[in-house]
Amino acid sequence: MAGKNKIQIAIDRGGTFTDCIAHIPGRPESEGGEDIVVKLLSHDPQNYKDAPREGVRRILEMVTGRKIPRGQKIETSEIDYIRLSTTVATNALLERKGEKHALVTTKGFRDVVQIGNQSRPRIFDLSIRKPDVLYSGVIEIDERVTLVGYTSDPKREQNGVKFDDQGKIQKAYSGDDLPPSEVDESGEEISDEASGPEIVQGISGEAVAILKRPSEDKIRKQLQQLYDDGFRALAIVLLHSFTYPDHELLVDKIAKEVGFTHTSVSSKLMPMIKMVPRGTSSTADAYLTPVLQSYIDGFFSGFDDSLRSGQAGTRVEFMMSDGGLTSVEHFSGLKSIISGPAGGVVGMALTSYDAQDGRPVIGLDMGGTSTDVSRFAG
Repeated sequence: MAGKNKIQIAIDRGGTFTDCIAHIPGRPESEGGEDIVVKLLSHDPQNYKDAPREGVRRILEMVTGRKIPRGQKIETSEIDYIRLSTTVATNALLERKGEKHALVTTKGFRDVVQIGNQSRPRIFDLSIRKPDVLYSGVIEIDERVTLVGYTSDPKREQNGVKFDDQGKIQKAYSGDDLPPSEVDESGEEISDEASGPEIVQGISGEAVAILKRPSEDKIRKQLQQLYDDGFRALAIVLLHSFTYPDHELLVDKIAKEVGFTHTSVSSKLMPMIKMVPRGTSSTADAYLTPVLQSYIDGFFSGFDDSLRSGQAGTRVEFMMSDGGLTSVEHFSGLKSIISGPAGGVVGMALTSYDAQDGRPVIGLDMGGTSTDVSRFAG
């Protein structure tokens, strides 16, 4: 099949049904190409192991006229791309069927994710039920960094830093211990050598004081205990890691050496200021990514190995919660929470919204597990 006429497949894998649409550009239908629709149960273990894979197999049989036995590795040379949206993570979150995992955080902050941001969406409701956290265990790492000159700095008055014209740290010092060697424009004495906590420049350009470095031996013992208790996934969320991720990366490295199969590192996943949103995002990712990964592994296992590696020439793209597409390497539990519903919103926006009229459209997506309502206004 010629390159420009290769089969284009889009799949929506829901909790109850899986819908597959294939477009074959080289076939008539007013020269616009032929469309094929396949609908099947998402779970039918007596007949097939994976619904999207089975949908692809049926489409190839219909298009090529060749019989493809179930269980045989599917060859994808005649496919241009496969695009998937899924509610696997959505349903795992709603039904609380995610991965057992633990939160790894800075000593003294074990409750920060549970406390949250104290938002009260129903301020006069006297019977608000606080949502349960997703993690099942917590360990605290004895480490601490802080931003120089900020109110969160326990030694704010003592610590100081001087930047050069390019914004790089020129001299760092601790005010109480300064030898009288130099005076700046404000009359404050400056030392050529830092005293007090080590001060480095973070990714964001801010000065970071390292108050306490973690002990690798202690971290290894703590993580080994978690591993022995049956945990295989971690959410690693340390204070100020958005600008100084070194301590999180150290914990991640040791965790992989211990044998943990998944780690959600907040500084990689969501390198932004504010510990609470980083924490909630990381715990959600650690809860959902192993479940999603298991589903993805099952899907790819029925195809030639070259499909996942990208050597087959067939693109496999997954829909994220924002309606965009990404490769398997960048797809995660956090990015897939509303992967399925997002596809419906994109379709609604393209087919139902009139930009000239400007009237908002409302979508209702009723599935077997949940119902999603959306509004698009341009």
